Amino acid sequence: MILDNPIWGALASRHRALSLGDDRARRFLPDVLPFCGTPDTSPDSLAALAALAQPGDTLLVIQAEPIRVPEGLHAAIVAEGVQMTPDAAFAPFEDPRIVRLGPDDAAEMLALATLCNPGPFSLRSQDLGRFWGIREDGRLVAMAGERMKLPGHTEISGVSTAPEFRGRGFGALLSRFVAGQIAASGETPFLHAFADNTAAISVYRGIGFSVRRTMQVAALKA
Repeated sequence: MILDNPIWGALASRHRALSLGDDRARRFLPDVLPFCGTPDTSPDSLAALAALAQPGDTLLVIQAEPIRVPEGLHAAIVAEGVQMTPDAAFAPFEDPRIVRLGPDDAAEMLALATLCNPGPFSLRSQDLGRFWGIREDGRLVAMAGERMKLPGHTEISGVSTAPEFRGRGFGALLSRFVAGQIAASGETPFLHAFADNTAAISVYRGIGFSVRRTMQVAALKA
């Protein structure tokens, strides 16, 4: 299934214009995301992936199949993750606290992501998809949006809440909102979390997601 290899699924299709590489291996443009992928783990694909890495690069891989490290790279981090999909279709809804974010919000979004570390994020993250947030007294205090887009599927990501605003349900609210927007577009939302991030997994279960399968995660350094 295409969700078993989501990075490649995105890079080879809906995010192809934001990628470097060919049909053996692709990576996102360096100023967009550090994710990379291959269609398989053949020697040709792994060699092509290694050729895309520049000295000092860290490339991230998420896939169901065990990760093979290409010659010339080494695994700085290896971890287990989970991929979650909806139990039932999400319905779109409105909430006056939720606002659409745009290019003028990019720097503030990056600052919030840097504070909360929801996963790779950049000033160009909005090139990947839509983002929404909650502001209080003009300050962006929570956000969530779309990341990898595959045929028929869009990933929820960038879920962040400033520490002093946690415990108010903003992360769950925004995740449900984004899931509803994705569903309204005729697609299925999905998301990822590290397997040991029990707090996040509990929140996602609470809003209607279940673990589809475990995933392998690695950070490959050149």
